[in-house]
Amino acid sequence: MTSKLPPALPLPAPGPAGVDLRGRVALVTGGGSGIGRACAVALAAAGAAVHVVDVDAPSAAAAARLVRGRAHVTDLADPAAIEELPAHVDILVNSAGLQHVAPITQFPVERFALIQRVMVTAPFLLLRRVLPHMYASGWGRVVNISSVHGLRASAYKSAYVAAKHGLEGLSKVTALEGAPYGVTSNCVSPGYVRTPLVEGQIADQAAAHGIGAADVVADVLLTRSAIKRLIEPEEVAAAALWLCGPHTGYITGISLPLDGGWAAN
Repeated sequence: MTSKLPPALPLPAPGPAGVDLRGRVALVTGGGSGIGRACAVALAAAGAAVHVVDVDAPSAAAAARLVRGRAHVTDLADPAAIEELPAHVDILVNSAGLQHVAPITQFPVERFALIQRVMVTAPFLLLRRVLPHMYASGWGRVVNISSVHGLRASAYKSAYVAAKHGLEGLSKVTALEGAPYGVTSNCVSPGYVRTPLVEGQIADQAAAHGIGAADVVADVLLTRSAIKRLIEPEEVAAAALWLCGPHTGYITGISLPLDGGWAAN
């Protein structure tokens, strides 16, 4: 499949946060909504040409129009579909994810396996696809959208926590292997972000506990957080963009927590 894109958004140098990505090509999974969409917008505003990958066709198309990029409607659980995605990519953002909440004893086995395929195996397959180009060009940035659940655990989220821990490990290995070629790999690990995924959890928790949505946020989701608000997708995207910038070439193999003080409590 061709990877040609329309011209990137016009932008005076340097771009947002001092990051100039003109001439770079980015691929963002889960780019149709939430954190992925915010990352696509931030990268495009910095001058990158962006491939938006999402399983939802309307969302992918809308985000691609917004950033003047290209939409790819792709089921990341399908390895053959991943092989159809562009390989000549300078920046890879692994953001696609899904959630299921249930005790281990009741967790659907196929749902557990699906979450691992989308959130661990797909990033691995994408790395196999794009790293040769990054190595050959002597520059690359891999940004994995992890979670505070890649560093901590919560009950009833066995598949999500396992997947995010796996993504954190994969990112570290990528950092070690990519270092000789000018490729960095890092995780951004936010707490609860105002995304459709989290808003769905808020509604479910409100119904389960018989309380309002605001009480769910303050008393359930953010119990351990010092900052009592959800983080916005644009804040996560700003951190991802910073990791692609000119002053972060020595930062690799880390997990950058954006957790509102959760880990400090």
